[in-house]
Amino acid sequence: MALRAGEDNATLTAGLAALGERPDLAEPLLAYRDLLARWNRVYNLSAVRDPAAMVPRHLLDSLVVRPWLPTGALLDVGTGPGLPGIPLAVAEPDRPVTLLESNGKKTRFLAQACLELGLSNVEVVQTRLEDYARAEGFAGVICRAFSEAGTFWAGIRHLLAPGAPALAMKGRRQDHELAGLEQAGVSCRWHKLDVPGLDAERHLLIMTGTEPATG
Repeated sequence: MALRAGEDNATLTAGLAALGERPDLAEPLLAYRDLLARWNRVYNLSAVRDPAAMVPRHLLDSLVVRPWLPTGALLDVGTGPGLPGIPLAVAEPDRPVTLLESNGKKTRFLAQACLELGLSNVEVVQTRLEDYARAEGFAGVICRAFSEAGTFWAGIRHLLAPGAPALAMKGRRQDHELAGLEQAGVSCRWHKLDVPGLDAERHLLIMTGTEPATG
């Protein structure tokens, strides 16, 4: 077990270096991974069962988007067990991060993870996206789970500050999803992501409205 932990630490440390991240992030990120792996055995929070596979597929995959994040408060929609929100909050302790999740067992895990990791910059909200409202718009909204870009944009645009981006983490690039968005005046940009240790396509779709968001 100690050997496996050492290997995972080495994998994560090398991945952090490749992404230009601080090596001291490895300890809290692995603490989060370990907690997720324990809860996952009982509550089925993630389809990734192997703790070693969680390093590239969850931790590094979450952090790879940091160069494209706007400054300011971030909303992670449908965060599940806290992805990408918790790794991002660990890396940026001064950034306010809101984790939105409707599933009770997942929000209970999120609350426990934030407590154990000391993440005072994170707010956990248990509700459905369509029922969530906020007086002040977010500087950015991110999601890892929505399958279709137009649905994501329609669901979150009222939560964005004027001119703020929505960021959709994707596998393969799907240009056909953008036709309706671009016709509606939404600027769409793709960025190819290189996740250390992950042999799979990853892309980030950034959507920005040309008009201030309305309700």
